[in-house]
Amino acid sequence: MSYLVGSLPPLKCFIRKEFLYDHHKGHGELEPCIWVSLKAIRGQVFRIESLLPRYGALYDKLPIHAYCWKDGGDLPIDALQLWDCLGYRFTIIEKVLLRNLSVKVFGKDRAWHFGTYMFTVDFCADQTDIDTGFSETAEEHKSFNFIKLDNGQFACQPNNRCIWYDQSLVSGTLTPDFNVATQTYSVDGSRKWVASDDWFYDIRSRDAN
Repeated sequence: MSYLVGSLPPLKCFIRKEFLYDHHKGHGELEPCIWVSLKAIRGQVFRIESLLPRYGALYDKLPIHAYCWKDGGDLPIDALQLWDCLGYRFTIIEKVLLRNLSVKVFGKDRAWHFGTYMFTVDFCADQTDIDTGFSETAEEHKSFNFIKLDNGQFACQPNNRCIWYDQSLVSGTLTPDFNVATQTYSVDGSRKWVASDDWFYDIRSRDAN
């Protein structure tokens, strides 16, 4: 579990050069880079650190709309990342079943945007943090799926904004009409059952004689 910063799979892409000059110059230019790490601060967007091979420099804390794999896309940051980070403790994982799958994302503009799955970031709470936020609240928790969009940009979207394509596993004939999960489940702390002290312990009702 990473705290604040985690290593990213290396990805060769471009920085929109105006972000390297705090928007004072460089507009319309692209600088080659390689993704290095991801930073998560609760209540802010993800920040990406990248290596600039032509300079031998690391540049930190740029948002996702600063990057592209080709020129062209112009979706704003709040369309590319729908929600701010849920906390400081997170995991970066490639969901193997989704590797290289095509996906379409339902955007704020109520249009579908197509792309390819990259990896997922997920959050948890930690009792050493005073404010743990909603990372462990069922109806508020979100996973962030990073997607290489066909328009040249990158996005990170929750599961409920994505439709996945697999020519073998997904028929794609139904439209999801599900409700948000609001229940939290646990089997420990039951008032009804108790375990005995035996090695192969027995589970019995607390009301049993």
